[in-house]
Formats: sequence, C-alpha cells, structure tokens
Amino acid sequence: MREMRVPESEILRQREYMRLVREMPDRPQSYHIVSMGCQMNERDSQTIAGMFEEMGMRREPVREEADLILYNTCCVRENAENKALGNVIWLKELKKARPELMICVGGCMPQEPGMAEAMRSRYPFIDLIYGTHNLYRLPENLCRALRERRPVVEVLDTEGEIVEGLPESRGGAHSAFVNIMYGCNNFCTYCIVPYVRGRERSRDPQDVIDECLRLRDAGVREITLLGQNVNSYRGGGAEFANLLRRLDRLGIERIRFMTSHPKDLSDELIAAYAELPHLMPHLHLPVQSGSDEVLRAMNRRYGRERYFDLVRCLRAARPDIGLTTDIIVGFPGETEAQFEETMALVDEVRFDSAYTFIFSPRKGTRAAQMPDATPAEVKSQRIQRLIARQNEITAQILRDQIGRRETVLVEGQSARDAGWIGGRTPRALMVNFPGDAGLVGRFVEVEITSAGRNTLRGRIVEEEK
Repeated sequence: MREMRVPESEILRQREYMRLVREMPDRPQSYHIVSMGCQMNERDSQTIAGMFEEMGMRREPVREEADLILYNTCCVRENAENKALGNVIWLKELKKARPELMICVGGCMPQEPGMAEAMRSRYPFIDLIYGTHNLYRLPENLCRALRERRPVVEVLDTEGEIVEGLPESRGGAHSAFVNIMYGCNNFCTYCIVPYVRGRERSRDPQDVIDECLRLRDAGVREITLLGQNVNSYRGGGAEFANLLRRLDRLGIERIRFMTSHPKDLSDELIAAYAELPHLMPHLHLPVQSGSDEVLRAMNRRYGRERYFDLVRCLRAARPDIGLTTDIIVGFPGETEAQFEETMALVDEVRFDSAYTFIFSPRKGTRAAQMPDATPAEVKSQRIQRLIARQNEITAQILRDQIGRRETVLVEGQSARDAGWIGGRTPRALMVNFPGDAGLVGRFVEVEITSAGRNTLRGRIVEEEK
C-alpha cells in the first residue's frame, strides 16, 4: 500500500502559475476539453477544467471556437489510441488557420513508453504533451508553453503521487465521481493500465470523506467512487468496506463504485450490500473469461468456481443486486471449448449487461507476445454469438421489471424523445418516461410499463416533495 502525497507547497506553487497565466495579456480566453476513455479520465478532466478556470478561461462548448483544446486520452485499447491520434491530426488544419490556438494532449496515451517523443516528432503543432503522473503540473507547463511559444513535453517516469487541493469544475451536477485510489498492481497480461497509471496508491479516507461532504453540501445526491480496482483500496480486505460505512453515514442518498476485481472482493464488502441503505444494488465485476485456462493466461488470479461463489454470496446478501461485467473474446490461444465455457458462465450468472471486446494486443504487455492462431473471422463469429446471447438475457431481465415501482434519480432529458426524461434505478437500469426538464436532479417514483432492448419505459407515479 503506497500513499505518497504531493506536498502542499507544490500545490501552492502551481496555483502561483495559475495566477501568472491569468495575468498574461495574450493567454487563451476559452478552453474545450475532449475526455476519452474511463470515468477516471472524466474526473481528471473536471480538475483540468478547474485549473483552466482559475487561469481565467471560460468553458467553450464548441471545440472549433475554443482558444485552447485539450485531449485527455485513453490507450487501454488500440482503437481508443487511434481515435485520439485521428482527432489530433484533424487539429493540424485548424492550427494553420489559427496559429494562436493552443493544442494540448495529456492522459494515458503520452504515458506509454516512447509515445510522447513520437508525438512530438510526428505532430510538431501540439503545444503541450504531458502524462498521467504530472497532471498537477499542467499550470506550470502551460505557462512555459505560452511564454516560450514552443512545444513543451513533460512525462514523468515516477509512478505518480496522490494530489489534493487542486481546483475543480463539476458544473453543479446532482451526481459526481470521486477518485479514491489510482493505479493497479494486478498486471493482467493483456492490460497496459499498470504501465501508464502506475502502482496502486490510495487517498487518505478523511480526504475522501471531506470531498464527499463538500459534494453533499453542494446538492450532489449520488456519488460514484472510482479506482482502477476500488476494492483493493488501502491494500484490500476490510478497508474499502469501512470507507463505505463511513460514507453511508453522511446522508448522501446514493453510493456507487467501480471498477472491482473479483480477486479482491472481500466478505466485508459483500456484507456491506446487506447492511448499508445508501449503497446501491449494482456491481460491475469483470469476469473476462469463463475458462480457467484462459483466466490463468490472463493472470486474473481467480477461477471460474471462485467467480460463481462470489455471485452466489452477493445475491444471498442482496437478492435484487444487478451484476454487469466485461468479457474478452479471442484471447491468444482461446479454443472453441474455452469460448463455450464463457457462454455457459454467461447463461448461469445472467448479467444485466456485458461489455464485450475482441482481444486487442497492446504493445508492452505480455499477451501481445503470445502466439495467436485464431482467425479474425472466428473471433468475430464468437463475439456475435456472445452478444446475441447476452442481449436475450438483458431483454428478459428488463421484461421482468415491468409492473415494478422504482425510485429514479432523473439525469436529464432524452436525446431521442422530446418531452421525455430519464434516469437510473437503484440497480442502474436506465428508465425513460414523460416528464419536464425541471425534474432533473430529483428523485421520482416510476412505474415500469414496458421494456426495450437496453432500456425501460415508465410513468411517474410520485414526484419528490
């Protein structure tokens, strides 16, 4: 367990750079952030926005009209990396038309070994490149780029530290992400996260409590705790469950968390689902494969039966719990029989939904060096079969909700239906129903009237008083 913390003096130094940028006559007046990848990147983008606003910039919703554009990148899968690079290349023409435009690229992708230097060589029009471990130094590096009017590249080789005390801009939302830990020690053979996010390090519990108190007092009604592996918080075991118990007493109506690793799912955490009224009955528990042989090759450190045991214990503690998962198809060497074991696991567990992926080799991971003789068309056929089966299960689970009454936190207006709003049940199922935008951020009682492929429909029975 590592809890290295950036000294307060360094944060004060960065705030001084924020002041210096704010006082520059030719600084950018507006910013636009493109956040790619996971919820942790989204939370990082809120900190970046807070720093930009302390530097005197305003948020610009139209990317092309901003004076500064920042890409907060992801590199977990190759297509995410390609998407980020494609977006950056597109900015080259915008920079030609507006030479004063500041272009920044940060996050996981520059943290990959050799990537920052490659980007500087291939894309000299980028003004600032930084990695995951030095986000807190963004004000200093932006100040350098503005003063010197030449590209600045800084990617620290350290594994990162806990940073407290930076500004943030959340936009007055009714729900919020709260990071509780960073990094990962698991080294699954297919995953690049430990290499770009560093080793596990946990925030002090009181810092987490204090942040959640501020959010509660600002009107936030639902928090989602984040980490690459939240249930290994402060070394795993009972520590995460203890944090949840403390948070449950704060009076925040809903508590969620993600993502969990099955090997660290403790008895104390399972018991928390039965005991804590504000902990919502949903868990994202990535299984990745139903085959013991494939799980060993992935270095997941649990087996098929252990996963089944966890599911049984969770449903005994909280019968209404909804389980979601991640599954990789076509891992190097996966046989047809091993894939069928995954299909059988999906049939038995009956996930509410599953995020399914064809294996994507990431340079620098062990799995990228493993022999892989399975044809691409076979992998494609397998994942289509898996998706079809999971869609059947999801549809049946949704049909089973018809007639139930559920408390929904209204998240926003429907993108498809004018006059409709939507939100999630405690189980994290999405429900759309007729309603006014004035209900956003409030709890309403909804009767489920019908089910679609991935969402529910309903009608309001009672609004929050």
